[in-house]
Amino acid sequence: MLYAALTFWLLTVVLIAWGVHRLWCGMAQPRIVNAVLLPGTLVAQTGRVFGLLITGAPVRTSSLYDLDEGGDAETAHGPGTKIPVIGPVIVGLLPLLSCGAAIYFVADLLGQRVLEKLQTHIVGPTLPTTVPGVWQFLRDQITLVESIVSAIAATDFTDWKTPVFLYLLTCLAVRIAPVGGNLRGVFGAILLLGIGGATVGMFFGIGESRVAGAWGILNLTVAMLLCLLMVSLLIRGGIGLAKMLRA
Repeated sequence: MLYAALTFWLLTVVLIAWGVHRLWCGMAQPRIVNAVLLPGTLVAQTGRVFGLLITGAPVRTSSLYDLDEGGDAETAHGPGTKIPVIGPVIVGLLPLLSCGAAIYFVADLLGQRVLEKLQTHIVGPTLPTTVPGVWQFLRDQITLVESIVSAIAATDFTDWKTPVFLYLLTCLAVRIAPVGGNLRGVFGAILLLGIGGATVGMFFGIGESRVAGAWGILNLTVAMLLCLLMVSLLIRGGIGLAKMLRA
């Protein structure tokens, strides 16, 4: 159940991040969105380039955002990786791991005041197996968003660490969205990570303590992304309603 829950939450994080990024790009020019998210784009793009290089795909150029076309991060590389099937999975996994590691270090250095006030039991190593459990699970996500909003509101914004932490957390969390449209590779990487972790844990009994120790950062990431998704949907709905009433 531990690795099934981990797989579920990682897939959820990627999908929410992708949804938030698409919503923002629908409300503003993509190049502006990606310029604002520059620190996260840098980390994700570095992971992607490294993944391409170690799988044998020659990287010709790489940019943090394209000034001429869509405005998203772009990497021009040779004709695919030299490792079939696993190559795209590695390319999809490394940006995810890069952003996750960056969130861990940023939270450890700058975000302790927010983490202390955030509820940490909602994103856990178990999933609901009954219908009432599913409804309670959904209610818990609202509670999680309420928790991070309360934690942020109770934090001292006169301390420079707080706004810097929230900005970097937002950039890194949203840029967990697949870079370069490699959605299948990211999903494959998450599934392989879950299956591989469960196999190693079953036969060798190692890794579970490290996975359990990562739930705090996963909880923080899910909370931030859900909060951003709700706010983005409200803003997008308000803009759409205003346009409809003005027409």
